[in-house]
Amino acid sequence: MPSLFSKLLTTTAHAVDRSVGWHRLPRPLGVLTLVGLRSRLRERNLYDTGVPAASDELIGRASDPAWTSARTIDGTLNDLGQPLMGSIGTRFGRNVPLDATWPEQLPEILEPNPRRISRELLTRDRFIPATTLNVLAAAWLQFEVHDWFSHGKAEAENPWEVELAEDDPWWERPMRIPRTRRDPTHTEDGSPPTFVTADSHWWDGSQIYGSRREFTDALRAHEDGKLRLDPNGLLPRDLEEGLDLSDVAGNFWIGLGVLHTLFSLEHNAICDRLRAEYPAWSDDEVFEHARLINAALMAKIHTVEWTPAIIAHPTTRYAMHANWWGLVGQRFRKRFGRFGSGEVLSGIPGSPTHHHGVPYSLTEEFVAVYRMHPLLPDEFTFRSVENDEVLQERTFPEVGVLSTRGLLEEMGMASAAYSLGIAHPGAITLHNYPRFLQHFERADGTTIDLAATDIMRVRERGVPRYNAFRKFLGVKPAESFDQLTDNPTWAEELQRVYGDVDRVDLMVGLYAEPLPKGFGFSDTAFRIFILMASRRLKSDRFFTTDYTPEIYTQTGLDWVSNTTMVDVLLRHYPELGPALQGVENAFAPWVRVGRE
Repeated sequence: MPSLFSKLLTTTAHAVDRSVGWHRLPRPLGVLTLVGLRSRLRERNLYDTGVPAASDELIGRASDPAWTSARTIDGTLNDLGQPLMGSIGTRFGRNVPLDATWPEQLPEILEPNPRRISRELLTRDRFIPATTLNVLAAAWLQFEVHDWFSHGKAEAENPWEVELAEDDPWWERPMRIPRTRRDPTHTEDGSPPTFVTADSHWWDGSQIYGSRREFTDALRAHEDGKLRLDPNGLLPRDLEEGLDLSDVAGNFWIGLGVLHTLFSLEHNAICDRLRAEYPAWSDDEVFEHARLINAALMAKIHTVEWTPAIIAHPTTRYAMHANWWGLVGQRFRKRFGRFGSGEVLSGIPGSPTHHHGVPYSLTEEFVAVYRMHPLLPDEFTFRSVENDEVLQERTFPEVGVLSTRGLLEEMGMASAAYSLGIAHPGAITLHNYPRFLQHFERADGTTIDLAATDIMRVRERGVPRYNAFRKFLGVKPAESFDQLTDNPTWAEELQRVYGDVDRVDLMVGLYAEPLPKGFGFSDTAFRIFILMASRRLKSDRFFTTDYTPEIYTQTGLDWVSNTTMVDVLLRHYPELGPALQGVENAFAPWVRVGRE
């Protein structure tokens, strides 16, 4: 039961936020308000869609340290009381009441027309840069998303059919958008549709290590715990062959190539350290410990570096560091260790596991607010890390999955990383959706309008539209288009397309609303992050009760604690030193070499 203080804090935080806004408060009051809002969201915005019962064999494994001392490939055995919680093939949860997740039916679900929204509200008229970030930040988000969630391949039969305007040059009429893959475990029991994940729900580095035993075995060198790399330091060619380009692999591009290679190298560096300190360990023991450490490092980088870079308000920068280190701060934690078991003072890593009354899963609402494709630029200039000389100029389609390896071999990893580090991504706003994604010729030969598809994905999965979504989060809905956005031109365009402000799609509303100081995405989306960013750590025993020297080794915990993204880059590509001189956050713009 919540304490009297907790109840008072959540009530007060909600009232102050609605009347003043957390981001307008002095930092100490703002942080306290965010703590109260997180508690309120935990109480009101977690809904269970069901966890399947585990087999007797899996239940038996839950008591065997041989199975429970390391992460499993499929995400089972994280919660030992419910061994299937968060594993591959389990359902996405919800952040809104289940009876509010029924998708609209035809014809309402196709209104307003998603292709019209794509063309009139989302098309990039000119590139709007996010000048406080670099393109590595855009690549990082996709790199992490590939670990967090995938609905699997869309269904080929019975697609959504979208009518087109007479002047629309689209290649087929009507436009056909495949539907999300059905949940094979859902029964017609009168409950809203559910959807399942093709990855685990845990923050476990699956984008590197894979979600199938066969892939993981092929990835490993089977010596000293290491991953295979080509002699030139790139991912093995044979792992790139036979990829299903109609699925997530088809979204690969040079930014992901840089990060996949970088953290494969980091895994191997961790293995070298562990092998030196534990020479009697088997190949499997070194591999499993290195995977734990590498996944935790990526989670920490996302928490205390990427997120503060993209939502750079002074309060949120402090709050995200407190999520990991606690209010006592990094210096205190690193010198004295934890101050009690609570998450507020000493941070979530190492605190008790807590699901807050609902079995852990990622949610459809979390997926919906992470649709941030405007971050991607349409064009790239690649420069030499040695002298800033232009090496190549490419469009995004020219740096995709079929071209990534060749480009990395031609220019080298360091120059590729440097080029991403000095360039800006796009701002997450209306009229800044990448044009190439509106006519996206995928590597498998299909062509889609990803903007229109994004709109349909949110609708068909029963995520409420913008105003209803805000109500469920305890935020005031917009009463007019002028309230929704502070851009008068956008307000007129929204009025023309939607007519009724309550019909505005969630993604469109998130792109249109005014932003708090330093924010790269909307305050409405941030409400889901307040809740789910903590939950991904707090529900995972490998970040909580098992974030210990016994599981990770003290060497592993120190590696996570003492390593930043800049450290990772310089460890493997020291020639980046001049470009990273004085750069505190690797996701902020780097220094142009050879310039005063």
